[in-house]
Amino acid sequence: MEKKENVNHSLQEIRAKMEYYCAYQERCYKEVEEKLFSYHLPLGEKEIILIYLIENNYINEERFAKSFTRGKHNYKNWGKNRIKNELKFRNISSKIIEIALQEIENKTYLENFNSLAEKNWNTIKEKKGPKKNKKFIDFLLRKGYETHLIYDKLNELEKEQ
Repeated sequence: MEKKENVNHSLQEIRAKMEYYCAYQERCYKEVEEKLFSYHLPLGEKEIILIYLIENNYINEERFAKSFTRGKHNYKNWGKNRIKNELKFRNISSKIIEIALQEIENKTYLENFNSLAEKNWNTIKEKKGPKKNKKFIDFLLRKGYETHLIYDKLNELEKEQ
């Protein structure tokens, strides 16, 4: 049974709920718009709340993108390609995506990549060869790392064994 959230909520109550929703965690415009949709408000009222949230800095796409980038790289070990695609999916502009990707220091990025790649290489049970290489490459591509980094690392690891 679908739950209707906007049974008896006033515009002020919904605005307060949206303030909390945005203050609790960084949100992009698309996420807030989807949450507002669940309240079944008329279009005009949704726009009033969205404008209020933007004007009062509850929604800030650049701040969201920077936070998202740092978090996904530092905690999930995502590469720049995956981060870029996820931000595009959230309708973040290319300009803001480029600014957000600068949050990752190149040195840290390469250290995280090398650590993840070596850990993955050592956990693959296959013997050295095409099957192991494919699993290694596929894993790092899913994580969003650039192909040149992956193939350079693969060559390096194959020479070590």
